[in-house]
Amino acid sequence: MEKKVFHELLPFDSALKLLLENFKEKVFYPLSSETISVKDALNRVTAEPVFARISSPYFHSSAMDGYAVRAKSTFSATEKDPVKLEIGKEAIWIETGDPLPEDFDAVIPVEEVNVYENYIEIYKAYPPYHDVRPVGEDIVATELIIPENHFVRPVDIGAMLASGILKIKVRKKPLAGIIPTGSELIEPERIEEGALKPPALIEYNSSVLANLIKEDGGEAKVYPIAKDEEKDIEESILKACEECDLILLNAGSGYGKEDFTYKVLSKLGEIIINGVAIKPGKPFIAGFVENKPVLGIPGYPVSAFFCYHLFVKPLIEMYLGAKLRREEKIQATLSRGISSGIGVDEFVRVKVGKVGDKYIVSPVGRGAGLLMSVVRADGYIVIPSGSEGYSQEQTVDVYLWKSKEEIDNTIVCIGSHDNTLDILYNYLRKKYPHISLSSAHVGSMGGLIAVKKGEAHIAGTHLLDETTGEYNIPFIKRLLLEKKVVLINLVYRTQGLIVRKGNPKNIKGFEDLKREDVVFINRQAGSGTRLLLDKHLREIGINPSQIRGYENEEYTHMGVAQAVASGRADVGLGILAAAKALDLDFIPVAEERYDILIAKEFLELEIIQALLDVIKNDEEFKKAVLSLGGYDIRDMGKIVYES
Repeated sequence: MEKKVFHELLPFDSALKLLLENFKEKVFYPLSSETISVKDALNRVTAEPVFARISSPYFHSSAMDGYAVRAKSTFSATEKDPVKLEIGKEAIWIETGDPLPEDFDAVIPVEEVNVYENYIEIYKAYPPYHDVRPVGEDIVATELIIPENHFVRPVDIGAMLASGILKIKVRKKPLAGIIPTGSELIEPERIEEGALKPPALIEYNSSVLANLIKEDGGEAKVYPIAKDEEKDIEESILKACEECDLILLNAGSGYGKEDFTYKVLSKLGEIIINGVAIKPGKPFIAGFVENKPVLGIPGYPVSAFFCYHLFVKPLIEMYLGAKLRREEKIQATLSRGISSGIGVDEFVRVKVGKVGDKYIVSPVGRGAGLLMSVVRADGYIVIPSGSEGYSQEQTVDVYLWKSKEEIDNTIVCIGSHDNTLDILYNYLRKKYPHISLSSAHVGSMGGLIAVKKGEAHIAGTHLLDETTGEYNIPFIKRLLLEKKVVLINLVYRTQGLIVRKGNPKNIKGFEDLKREDVVFINRQAGSGTRLLLDKHLREIGINPSQIRGYENEEYTHMGVAQAVASGRADVGLGILAAAKALDLDFIPVAEERYDILIAKEFLELEIIQALLDVIKNDEEFKKAVLSLGGYDIRDMGKIVYES
């Protein structure tokens, strides 16, 4: 078989320009119109301007409860010489919204007159149309309500109905056909049938893509999973071309032996893009079959997500004839440096929070298969192709997936990972729905430095000082001499060796880590767990170079547990809760104190007070922590040190 290779990778800007130019040449756009009820028009795009059919209000009406009068009959009224008007003849009672009686042209509010048995007495002159809503005050017949290529909003619907418009022409929704490909894929529903066995994978990209399309005003049709066979993929594409405006072929755009997108598209039509210099998303393919755009979307979920935003969204805009909402851009300071390869535009997912008067941004996972990196992210930054990355504390542009208000109400936590932080975030959100907690796991030492630099509100820390045997306080005194901080205990937790169920390698302690048949998984440098490990290794005279896997790092306890559960490692040092969560065995080593360090300057902030309220007072939160296993909450919320 001839090996397919990427053609010269196109820069992102060139690829998008080429795609749009070909689209304009080959495709009829914007889409034709359809007539629908105004009441059903929310978020639809108008296909023609909408003009008022009648005025609103369409009669002169009273704006107040009071008396309708002829303005000229009030002109001589003063406080010293009031005017009397006969009720029923010169002054007629009227309520808000009532039509103005014929030959009357003003309304006097009831609180501004004295009412007697058969007349009212007024004390000042009133001009014509005082407290009267004249015809067309809001909308004048034939006035433009909304223009063409406008997304209809709830207020637009009200204005159209008020002006007598019951039906409007809107753009048809572009229909995108989504074809998942891969012989190993199964529908999520088949899990219940017991079909999830290696090498089967759950197919979920089609649901993500379909809902992104719906969110942007289109419709999606998901076709059955196509096997990794040319004929199956070819038939799916041809069927979708008959029914849809746009076809997304998910997976198979790479250059493996079962990647057929390039070959099938070359046979059925023409390919204009075969690889783009972006990360994630390099294997993106674009072509046209029967003048319909067919896009080969990479199978990795994050690649699929970004390729949708970079290439599919602009085509939906063309079909609709209207611009879709884009991410808000802010400037933020990087909490740590980040490197990138020359030659590609890299889209890096990030967490963002406002600390003091500046926004702090921290990168999250960068793998193309890490969907949770998108779930957890607040937005992304772009490292351009000509750059090797950004340095720590550099100012960068951040494109937000969340509102600025949400970001402003986010607690930035940088430091050591603990499973209780996830529980804490959930109960914080439960009690204070407008507040978020953003955790960046860089280790205890990194957390202390972040607080020192004013780049975090709080830090999780469990640093053991070998000399004193005390946790955290000696390090704070050395590193944060001039910083006013408060150290509050969250939990005591059990650290130990995490091994597979049944402990097949019969690991009993740190001495076993140097065995040839044992593979270790480590925590990152600067973490409290790493310091604890190194302390024990020194005490028993083991050199880290003797341990297979010492250099392999994870940034969370759950990452360590997962490495053991999957067989990637035989053992790792972590907390009991992580072992329990994945049904692994555990060999206790030590109890340690895990604290929350808070900069005093942020202590009175609403978001920090809310956090402390949950820690100190929420009994459900405490029960949830204990249910994880391996935790003691005897000092939860207690101040253990204050500088």
